[in-house]
Amino acid sequence: MDIILIPGFWLDASSWGAVTPALEQAGHRVRALTLPGLESADADRSSIGLRDHVDAVVAAVDEAEGPVVLVGHSGGGAVAHAVADARPVRVARVVYVDSLPLGDGQVINDELPVVDGEIPLPDWSAFGAEDLVDLDDGLKEAFRAVAVPQPAAVASDPQTLSDERRYDVAATIIACEFSSDQLQGWIAQEEPWVAELAAIRDVEYVDLPTGHWPQFTRPEALGQAILAAVDRA
Repeated sequence: MDIILIPGFWLDASSWGAVTPALEQAGHRVRALTLPGLESADADRSSIGLRDHVDAVVAAVDEAEGPVVLVGHSGGGAVAHAVADARPVRVARVVYVDSLPLGDGQVINDELPVVDGEIPLPDWSAFGAEDLVDLDDGLKEAFRAVAVPQPAAVASDPQTLSDERRYDVAATIIACEFSSDQLQGWIAQEEPWVAELAAIRDVEYVDLPTGHWPQFTRPEALGQAILAAVDRA
């Protein structure tokens, strides 16, 4: 199976480094992406929007040999869902790592502080305690050392979706900072921010209790959870 790994904000392909060995050892073709504008701290991000990230992943899907499993962490989950909308026949499953599908017209996060047209990794005090579970001082230091400012428009551009066949693409939710029970409770309450998730016809939930960055805090467990999802695809 072709597995495409999509990083969340401030991260590039290397952020999946501790997760990919288990996937490759299982015989899968793994491609971790660095999205446009995240190539380096000096990259030009001024014109990069959400659609540029979606188009980059669509291109990777088109280059793959067969059906693809998309794995999107955090904001990368919104990108993965848009790719499932663009290529519903090619995507066998989307794995959302502490992430959710983003509905049409919604934005990933337009409340993050923008500095000179980009979003630097904020101070840790900007995150909730649930985000930072298991992210010790060493991991925080390593994360900040490799973090690249996020193109601001990626966070604030509205999602654009058009093909309802996206709801036929199976999904795995790897629930980290919030449990699967909490997510399903919000669906039962018809919270608008989980409406897109509620519309997907085949969803499984996997609990991986840790903070928002399991690729750093629990990479082996995350790798096994992704492998299980790929097997079902």
